[in-house]
Order: sequence, then C-alpha cells, then structure tokens
Amino acid sequence: MKAYIEKRAIEIGTYIIASNATVRQTAGRFGISKSTVHKDVSERLSEINPVLAAEVRKVLNVNKAERHIRGGMATKEKYLHLQH
Repeated sequence: MKAYIEKRAIEIGTYIIASNATVRQTAGRFGISKSTVHKDVSERLSEINPVLAAEVRKVLNVNKAERHIRGGMATKEKYLHLQH
C-alpha cells in the first residue's frame, strides 16, 4: 500500500474519532468520495492500525444507529421553514 494512502486512512480515522463525524462529513472535509472514506476505514485501516480501526467502527456504528433520527429532524426543519 502506498504511503499517502496509509497516511490518509490514519488521518481519516483520527478525524472521525475526534469529531464523531459521519462518513459523509468526513468525505466533505477531506474532499474525497464516501466510498473512499468507507474503504479507508473499513479495509485499509484494519491492516494499518487495528486498534484505531476498532475505535472508528464504534463511532460509525453509533452514527448508523442515529441516522434515522437525523433524517427525521432534517425533514421536520424543512417543513417548518416552508410554513413561514
């Protein structure tokens, strides 16, 4: 694996843990696709730093469990703004 990919995977993992970021937020922050973020943290990071990968997985699992709530809140906001 190329050094810049390993470095990016570690930076992404550290960012996700530090900010409790979603895959979408991380992709936007780093200017890469969601697919790349997912591959970096689920496959590449496991090989490079399994401990960091496990911590990232915990954050992403929480985000996944809460995404339906965020989606509902976004819809509620949308319709509140349309009424005024």
